[in-house]
Amino acid sequence: ASKKIAVLVGSLRKESFTRRVAHSLIELAPAGLALSIVELRDLPLYNEDDEPDPPPAAYAAFRDAIRGADGILFCTPEYNRSVPGCLKNAIDVGSRPYGKAVFADKPTAIASVSPGALGGFGANHHLRQMLPFLNMPTMPAPEAYIGGVASKYDGATLTDESTRAFFQKFMAAFGFWVVQHAG
Repeated sequence: ASKKIAVLVGSLRKESFTRRVAHSLIELAPAGLALSIVELRDLPLYNEDDEPDPPPAAYAAFRDAIRGADGILFCTPEYNRSVPGCLKNAIDVGSRPYGKAVFADKPTAIASVSPGALGGFGANHHLRQMLPFLNMPTMPAPEAYIGGVASKYDGATLTDESTRAFFQKFMAAFGFWVVQHAG
């Protein structure tokens, strides 16, 4: 059976480069992975006061989607040398209530995206600082810093062949990582 992978895209823009990269990674994934994007745009800011029983519908739906996944693929742009607020908020929602985090033990990988040369290095590493606390085995290599992303696409189409080859290698490694670490 295929391993179900939740893809979390840290950009809310429908036509963002980060979303294009996410779609490319989904397209180039090995046969054993079934990937789908879990949308973050309707997730209210985490507020513990909103945690009555039952929690808000958007929290419950997000947590159920993550709970049902065998692994997580993070695709993030970089905002001010860190992850965007929507992605941090999703991590906060999924990590609560205390003791019931839905991210625990989910193998994960990170692709960071930037029009600039650094490829979202700051966002990638801030995310890498958070994931051990969530008990998520994070794929150490290959690291995916997708810099100069604007030159790699024509519209939604990935046109850069070396990037395509790298994405295939990255996703093959992630497939192996998931099989090694999924519960």
